[in-house]
Amino acid sequence: MKRIGVITSGGDCGGLNAVIIGVAETARYMGIEAVIIPNGYAGLYNLIDMEDVVVLSPERINLVQASVAGSEAGHSRVKIKKIKDSKKYERIKKGLRKFNIDGLVISGGDDTGSVMVDLASQGIPCVHVPKTMDLDLQCYSVGGDSAINRIAVFTRELKTTGMSHNRILVIEVFGRYAGHTALRGGIGAEADCILIPEIPVDFDIVYEHMKQVYMSRVRSSDVKAGTYVIVVAEGIKDAKGELITDESAGADAFGHVKLAGAGRYVRRQLEERLKEDSEIRKFMKEIGVFVPDIYETPEIREITPGHLVRSGQTSAFDVNFGIKAGAAAVILLAKGLTGNTVVKVVGTKIYYQSTEKVIQQRYVDPEEVSLYEQMGVCFGRKPRKYSPELISVEGVLERQF
Repeated sequence: MKRIGVITSGGDCGGLNAVIIGVAETARYMGIEAVIIPNGYAGLYNLIDMEDVVVLSPERINLVQASVAGSEAGHSRVKIKKIKDSKKYERIKKGLRKFNIDGLVISGGDDTGSVMVDLASQGIPCVHVPKTMDLDLQCYSVGGDSAINRIAVFTRELKTTGMSHNRILVIEVFGRYAGHTALRGGIGAEADCILIPEIPVDFDIVYEHMKQVYMSRVRSSDVKAGTYVIVVAEGIKDAKGELITDESAGADAFGHVKLAGAGRYVRRQLEERLKEDSEIRKFMKEIGVFVPDIYETPEIREITPGHLVRSGQTSAFDVNFGIKAGAAAVILLAKGLTGNTVVKVVGTKIYYQSTEKVIQQRYVDPEEVSLYEQMGVCFGRKPRKYSPELISVEGVLERQF
């Protein structure tokens, strides 16, 4: 290999610039030139029409900041198979030949990975660096730690406004199929309730938990102040197992329904129960804030940090993982191990697995959730007993990073 292209695709997140640096610096060390193919698979499809590509020279690499989220290479959500062009793969190959690109390092999640598998099957050498803030691939993915930290920080900081107004806060975060970031971000912020796609939500249980915790918290305060915080993943389901979303939002390029409205739905469910609960009015009078027709029940506010969770700064963990994974991808590509995903790098060992297997969905284990339930966190179901299995790893434990 003399020249390789770097592609970032799907959603942006922390750590991608670290991947680009890892690719570029390692390629340079190995005597390989690295170039950026801009704007994901849209750029790859249109490579043939470009006048030139950006070479990741030492001077250009210096302009890339590993600690800044997003991607210097740009993004798009494009499924190559869906392009109505019978010669699309030949068009892509011609574009690669035009710029003498021998192989690709592609960083993205399950959708990006599925396209990479498709490209590899067409004879295009590719190696995948796992990237998804949802953490729903079979291995760790760059962006996850950064998202968890930002969810935790935003949620903790929002408690100040919740306390000031005695509000109940519903914070909607990403998580279509898996609730890893909502769970870990919520626990990191000491949220009272965390709702994730893996556990259908019984809103009567959520309401009773909210009511008891909130009322107890305010009553025990000498200034009668308190809040209750719910972190909800966008892909939650109701007690019947049906997805909660606004169907008018449409679908994305991969056919996924665009999720919207989970936080709003949770707020409305709780507001309805508050209005019907006479005990709440007695409580409001007890703490001295009841005003007829104006302030009869506690306020519930929904907050959607949205793309703020993807933006800003990259965590140190993701910088480390991204640089190592990008470097490892170049080595795999140079060795001809295409169609694979970098899993981890430990010392001189580079672990990899076929991308087809890596992109299979990984979910939160509902049994693990019971550990937090016994500590008082609500997950929208009746709490279950945590039954641990104790396993010694003496003599076989291998460090993970």
